[in-house]
Amino acid sequence: MAQYYSVEQVAELLGLHVRTVRGYIRDGRLAATRIGKQYRIARADLEALTGAPAGRTDTAAAPRVEVSAVVRIEGVGRLAVDRLTTTVLAAIAGPRDGGRPLHVETVHDAERETLRVVVLGDPADTAALLAIIDSLTRENGHV
Repeated sequence: MAQYYSVEQVAELLGLHVRTVRGYIRDGRLAATRIGKQYRIARADLEALTGAPAGRTDTAAAPRVEVSAVVRIEGVGRLAVDRLTTTVLAAIAGPRDGGRPLHVETVHDAERETLRVVVLGDPADTAALLAIIDSLTRENGHV
């Protein structure tokens, strides 16, 4: 029998806010079934999002540490957004030291000329990606 989680349980397991989990569902990043006014998330769908077994309670394993970061870059037009986004996505395409992929989303507000880069992943990999973003924005005067 399949195991299902509530939005609150998923938020607790991932160390996220309930609104963030609902946003993942709304954006299609996390598959869920609506039952009445609530969502239920299948264990397989949660594992597909995280790339790891859901609800693992193996205390002998090293603790899992994850970082979430939001970078806001102001004064960027469409060409700069395309270049930054392409470079960031290329930087995360390779294998990771921690074995887990980085999750990256970019949101461009053309009217305000801002780009938000949302990163979720291993601390070392996240730090390396933030250094790349810092370098790209400094060389183009977006700091």
